Amino acid sequence: MNIALFSPNKDPYSETFIQAQKERLAGKVYYYYGSGDSFRVEGEEKNIARLSLFQKFCERFLKKQTRLLRATNIAISLKKKKVDVILIQYGNHAFDLLPVLQKASIPFVIHFHGYDASVKEVIKRANQYQDVFRHAAFVIAVSKKMSQMLLEMGCPMSKLILNTYGPNPIFLDVQPTFEKKAFISIGRFVDKKAPHLTIMAFAQALKVHPDAKLFMAGDGVLKNTCFDLVKVLGCEKSVEFLGVITPEEYKERLQQVRGFVQHSKTGLNGDMEGTPLAVLEASAAAVPVISTFHAGIPDVVIHEQTGLLAGEGAIEVMAQHMIRLLDDVDLARELGISGRKRISDAFTMKRYISKLDEVLLKAAQPV
Repeated sequence: MNIALFSPNKDPYSETFIQAQKERLAGKVYYYYGSGDSFRVEGEEKNIARLSLFQKFCERFLKKQTRLLRATNIAISLKKKKVDVILIQYGNHAFDLLPVLQKASIPFVIHFHGYDASVKEVIKRANQYQDVFRHAAFVIAVSKKMSQMLLEMGCPMSKLILNTYGPNPIFLDVQPTFEKKAFISIGRFVDKKAPHLTIMAFAQALKVHPDAKLFMAGDGVLKNTCFDLVKVLGCEKSVEFLGVITPEEYKERLQQVRGFVQHSKTGLNGDMEGTPLAVLEASAAAVPVISTFHAGIPDVVIHEQTGLLAGEGAIEVMAQHMIRLLDDVDLARELGISGRKRISDAFTMKRYISKLDEVLLKAAQPV
């Protein structure tokens, strides 16, 4: 198959699933990125949404709609590449692309991820999503919670596919030693990942284990707030901010820590996780996860079997979970081994990509 993969932005560091799709899907993948008046195909310099002189004339003097003219250009590109099926990242991006999709008349699949199915301002488009649902061949959700939300928005059950991400296989090679009394957190510093609540829980755990460490990787709008919070709580020497790190660097850190921590919660704007990839990667590495009963996390992490979960906002409970792992290396090892087995049995990258291949093939060859 020739597959067009659409994303609003080019390879953001937090969207490693796009790289996995580009590299692993069965077929020739053309990666289209951009929005509005700028669309490009990876490996080609030309902005394919740019209007020609003739189109500018049509726009100005014949009152042709600019949006439709740009849609025509992108549709022409898809036709030239003989694209069989289109995979679109994010429901709201699919809505924006509807003029292109209608011009191209190529089957398409929408991959929802989190905010596009939960942020209040985005799902105001729920009625507008009806057109997206109607025209799509299939709609992919990454958690049971998201599946239910999409059904409530009007997505036909016959089109809805549950397909949770799979971690990069390199994490299955990690052999954790649990030698450090340390935790790692990796992800964007944003409201739904609540890094500030993770810090507050860790500060309580420090009262019992003053020699513990917390490594926090990533970037985002709450990072400076977290810097300030660490200072106010007096734990600057115990919390280290790593910045954006590579999967290889994350893998190396996982080999030594006692657990992965992330206090995911529903943001004030309604924003929710799908199923955090970092959680899957930590479990694949046989490192126990301390997190929350939020979105797709309990789909993957079984409380007291593969990790320890707390309610959203339950800082004291998360702190107790941290203390338990700091107290008991054997418990950390036991939870980690069970976590890796669960990933190997049900959430591998091979399974995730194979399911995507199956869905795309079925969309491209409708009965």
